[in-house]
Amino acid sequence: MSDIGAPGRWQALSLICAGVVCAMTSWFSATAILPDLVHNWDLGPAAQAWLTNAVQLGFVAGAVAASFVNLPDIVALPRLMMVSALIAALANAVLLLEPGAGAAIAARALTGAALAGVYPPAIKLMATWFTRGRGLALGFLIGALTLGSSMPHLLRALTEGLDWRAVVLGTTLATGLAAAIFGLGLAEGPHGFGRATFDPRQSLAVLRERGVMLANLGYFGHMWELYAMWAWFLAFATAAEAEIIPFPMGSASMLTFFVVASGALGCVLAGALSDRIGRCATTAWMMGLSSASALAIGFAFDGPGWFLALVALVWGITVVADSAQFSAAVTELAKPHLVGTSVTLQLGIGFALTVLAIQIMPWVAEAMGGWRWAFLVLVPGPVLGTGAMLVLRRLPEAAQLAGGRR
Repeated sequence: MSDIGAPGRWQALSLICAGVVCAMTSWFSATAILPDLVHNWDLGPAAQAWLTNAVQLGFVAGAVAASFVNLPDIVALPRLMMVSALIAALANAVLLLEPGAGAAIAARALTGAALAGVYPPAIKLMATWFTRGRGLALGFLIGALTLGSSMPHLLRALTEGLDWRAVVLGTTLATGLAAAIFGLGLAEGPHGFGRATFDPRQSLAVLRERGVMLANLGYFGHMWELYAMWAWFLAFATAAEAEIIPFPMGSASMLTFFVVASGALGCVLAGALSDRIGRCATTAWMMGLSSASALAIGFAFDGPGWFLALVALVWGITVVADSAQFSAAVTELAKPHLVGTSVTLQLGIGFALTVLAIQIMPWVAEAMGGWRWAFLVLVPGPVLGTGAMLVLRRLPEAAQLAGGRR
């Protein structure tokens, strides 16, 4: 059977991905200009960490609240995503007012909460257009998230020497464009999951399903590593820049852009691979490679430049490549009428772990005398996640994944 979804599915996927790229530019908009904000706002280490972590916490709060009331399963997805993107754009624009650290952190939290109404619903919206080939489609979607997350670093590299507000303005306009795409260009596909009614107990029932929980454990290990790497790689690269001449890609900001953006390629490749060899096998391989890269990156800290670039790009490709497949697994393992709730809850708990990982990284770097070996603390996450997916692979529930490919 060659058909892998509904007519018009690729056009719908293209629009969803375009909207996600635009919306997710607001996620790291403050992180990309953090050196400027530290100088202009006289930020201490705690405030620096919270400017990034507030987005994570806001996303967690938004995702958990949405799953508690089953919001992605009772509200039309394009409408939910449009309103959420508009709120994220407005919250991101608050930085232009230079409100001070406290208000900026609050605005970042609101940005994260609003993005919880974009990213998880986008996964469910994609699934209404694809039945077979869902892993590849979701790979494109998470690739879009990855590319969008990298864009503030590109904007900062291209506007180096200009006012930092250019990055905020660009990401705000992009997020507003996402709202237009979601509201005017999208509709749910023919493979809907049905509507749920409000019942908070349904979110707890999700946690009792064995297959879903093992997929979640794999995802949680993956998330321990992912956002801490994305959030602090610029700090690592800035420290390494003092040791390596010439520095790969020309600057720490440009290297960070390429490293994060390279994950988009990994997501698509892993999506195609997952539909052929299985979700469990693909995620186990990718987490193995990413944990090895986290171990190796410290050895590349002082060069040569080509070695640092090679290890960093392999890590950038593999650290996020498997992300889509955990969500794809949940859409296949969860009860059909609770797919939106299941995915949103998975993401909410996973992002809660990122808050801790992001917060401890500067402390680890300080304790180790610098950033060179700080990423070692991330290694246990993907190692444990690999174990969970290998256990799932041996269970009968795994037959529901990727058309029986484990």
